[in-house]
Amino acid sequence: MSVAHHTAAELVHNIFDLQRALRGVTTAGMKYSELGPAHTGVLFFIGEGGPLRASALASRLGIGPSALSRQLADLEQFGFVVRSPDPLDGRACLLSLSEDGRTYLADTYERRAETLREILSDWTESEAEAASSSVQHLTEAFRTATAQHGGGGHATTADPRRFPRTTTESSTGNDGRHHLDPASESTKEDH
Repeated sequence: MSVAHHTAAELVHNIFDLQRALRGVTTAGMKYSELGPAHTGVLFFIGEGGPLRASALASRLGIGPSALSRQLADLEQFGFVVRSPDPLDGRACLLSLSEDGRTYLADTYERRAETLREILSDWTESEAEAASSSVQHLTEAFRTATAQHGGGGHATTADPRRFPRTTTESSTGNDGRHHLDPASESTKEDH
């Protein structure tokens, strides 16, 4: 069954409203020394994708090379991003996070997670899990649509409906977020 037009229109409005609210919370919680959301987004994509070319990064971010170039220059000046020669093409460079970049990104995620915990203090765990699942499902739909239309999106994340949720020990990944340790995985049903 298809989604009704008015429901889709309301969802578009709610997404934009969520973006504005999130930007407000993020900006209000920033310290003067922190990077802005655009720079943090660049760090996230570099960390998530591992070493990658600037052209691939610009495509994933949906921005032009000149805008990315300015952001990369800032991030390199802070020592958060490093360039290395591309072994497949000596004329190109690969971008990756430095140790300082990974630390900065991990600290940013921790602060934002704590802020969100405070904001959602009157929510139940199941309400937060349902919201997270809905946002993830929506994001995957956007990525799939972008990939199908050649927009450079990436639909590589596993479909959460096909795999059981896991609870495990976590570790900080290259993108600064906590990731599950596959060696200690157990399904939610095991608990």
